[in-house]
Amino acid sequence: MSNTLPEVSTAVPGAALEAAAGTTATVRMAVSVPLRFVDGYRTAARVFTFNGLSDRGEHLAFGLGDWRASLQRAAVGGPPPLVRPHSECLTGDVFGSQRCDCGPQLREAVERIAQTGGFLLYLRQEGRGIGLYAKLDAYALQDGGLDTYEANLALGHGEDERDYTVAAEMLQTLGVAQITLLSNNPDKARQLERHGIQVTGAVATGVHVSDANARYLNTKVRRSGHTLDLPPLG
Repeated sequence: MSNTLPEVSTAVPGAALEAAAGTTATVRMAVSVPLRFVDGYRTAARVFTFNGLSDRGEHLAFGLGDWRASLQRAAVGGPPPLVRPHSECLTGDVFGSQRCDCGPQLREAVERIAQTGGFLLYLRQEGRGIGLYAKLDAYALQDGGLDTYEANLALGHGEDERDYTVAAEMLQTLGVAQITLLSNNPDKARQLERHGIQVTGAVATGVHVSDANARYLNTKVRRSGHTLDLPPLG
């Protein structure tokens, strides 16, 4: 099987190929990767890299489950692929930090998308787009009493600097015009719609609350409207 764009286009119906024409990005490489999580869950992904993304970042798209069939279903009016844009979180995704819910959300998303067919977009925008070192600086300010958004502002950043333009470009390049969004963050839907991706529905992720992240999650609900059904803070 080829590792270049024609390998993708043979699996994408003609209607979706027209949507892909709106972006100048191309698939650089596609490679199969077996995945195994620390709890023993296993699956396989087709991992896509890209040329020509507007921010020149090294973002990844993971085709999970029968992602080809999900595109074909959508092209004939069926349910669109399940898609999660997931912002990189080294501390949570790799090291299991409990100051956030990123690692559990990533693990959950991979399994849920694999069950239905779709894509996980791994976006290199650490710390709500402010970078790894600045995120850790923000942690120190949070230890002093600021919430996660206040800490970003105190460091001279925006509350949330994430930009989902490249997520839309990646989806368009893969021939994805419509999605069901796996996310609790309404800003993802707004930005993707603004960049030409039709969000036909949204599915909330689970609530991964712990003593260490309860204040953080409540702040996300209060400050940015995340759809999380949280127990009251003690």
